[in-house]
Parts: sequence; structure tokens; C-alpha cells
Amino acid sequence: MTRVTEGIRVEGLSKRYPGKGGGVLALENTDLDLPEGSFTALIGASGCGKSTLLKMLCALEEPTTGEISIHGESPASLQKGGRIGVAFQDPSLLPWRTVRSNIALTVQAAGRRVDRDQVNQLIELVGLGGFADARPGQLSGGMRQRVSIARALMLQPEVLLLDEPFGALDELLRTTMNVELQRIWLERRCTTVMVTHSIDEAVFLADRVVIMGARPGRVCDIVEIDLPRPRPAELMRTAEFHELCDDVSARLAAAMRAPINGVPAA
Repeated sequence: MTRVTEGIRVEGLSKRYPGKGGGVLALENTDLDLPEGSFTALIGASGCGKSTLLKMLCALEEPTTGEISIHGESPASLQKGGRIGVAFQDPSLLPWRTVRSNIALTVQAAGRRVDRDQVNQLIELVGLGGFADARPGQLSGGMRQRVSIARALMLQPEVLLLDEPFGALDELLRTTMNVELQRIWLERRCTTVMVTHSIDEAVFLADRVVIMGARPGRVCDIVEIDLPRPRPAELMRTAEFHELCDDVSARLAAAMRAPINGVPAA
């Protein structure tokens, strides 16, 4: 059976967490359509529902209302088949395992045979050649995140979801990791959605930047990033790049001021 060629489709999505006074409405009536093989950045203030949306895309949370379709199937179906890779800000590596065995963990958890050649290829892909037998305590923060990304790619996912993977890194290392992530994505071309608070990071990496408004979270604007690839680090010093960042910044500020159900945002 041929898989339907489509990307990520979100329709009428809402998420309410139970609690006193009706609970918390984290996400409301959200629609989104992302092409297959694209790189999308989600940006917005803390509490605007970015991570909630990402968790629903990887079936860690269930929507209260609305539907999600990824490549023509449900998130749960893709997750069950190991076709979604996820990397968070905390790489959560097992300290007693080597780089090689941490990367292999997802395959072992899925009850599959570990392909040592594939592990070695991923180690090279993320730039960790020579560190296969090192343990997390022997690695820098950036190197641990490379292991986390390699682990997310181990099952050869169709979709890669990233939640602030470089948020804890210093600015110089973060820029280096952005260049590396772009290189990895260009080789794999899996449909990628990344949550970030960094406008520079969003503009450098993404095909489009989705701007989300304050709680309840909702999509307020989408900025298409028409920059050629591959994008070198030097691009960040150009006038064109800064103009795009200024545009995203202005739209983000407008989204924060947008009325919510007729009531101006605080």
C-alpha cells in the first residue's frame, strides 16, 4: 500500500488540562499545514502552547478537540511504528552507557536488532567520530546533544520533533550546532518541527516560522523564510538575515498584543 504523500495537518486543535475553575486551556482552535520534508520552527512566549503542540504531534498528549494527521496517519500510528524521532533540551543520556549504546537505545527499546553499521554511520553523521566509546560525563553539552539527535534518527524516522534542543548551550556553541543540525537535516530531509525561543535560530534553520500567541496558544502568523540552502554561519551577519529577524520579532510582538476572545492580551 502506497503511503499518502502529505505533511503535517492540524485542524481545530485544542488542549485543556483539567483543574480548578475549568482547568487550563493551553491551546485553542489551532490549524496548521506543513509540507512533507519541510523544516518548521515554532516560536512564541513561554506558556503559548509550543511544547504542548509538539507533545501532541508525537502522541505524548491527546488533543481535547481537533485532529492531527502526519503523512496521512495519526501520531500514535507513527509513534508505534518508530517513525517519529524526538529530541528535547535535556538529552537524557544514560551515564553508564557509551555514545554507541546510548544511540542504540531506541532500537533496543523497540525490540529490534541493532545495526552496528547504522550506529557508526550516525556517529559520523553527527560529528562524533572517535567518541563512540565515550560516556556522557566525558562529553561537552554540545556533544551530548549530538548523541541525542543521533538517537532520535536511529529508527530512520519520517518526522523529527525538536523541543529547544540547544536552549542550554552558550551562543557560540548554539550557532555551531545550528549549522550542524542543518547539515544533518539536508542529508535526511525528514519532516521537522522545532520549538525555539531564539528568533535567529528559527530564521537560520527553518523554511517557515510559525508565530504563536499567548495562552490560550494559537497560530497568529507564519513567516516564510526564502533563503538558499545550505546556509553558512556567515549568513547571520547579512542585512537580509537581520531584516527577516526584525520582521519575525515585530510579528511576534504583535501576536503578544493581539486580543484573546475580544480581550486585549496582558
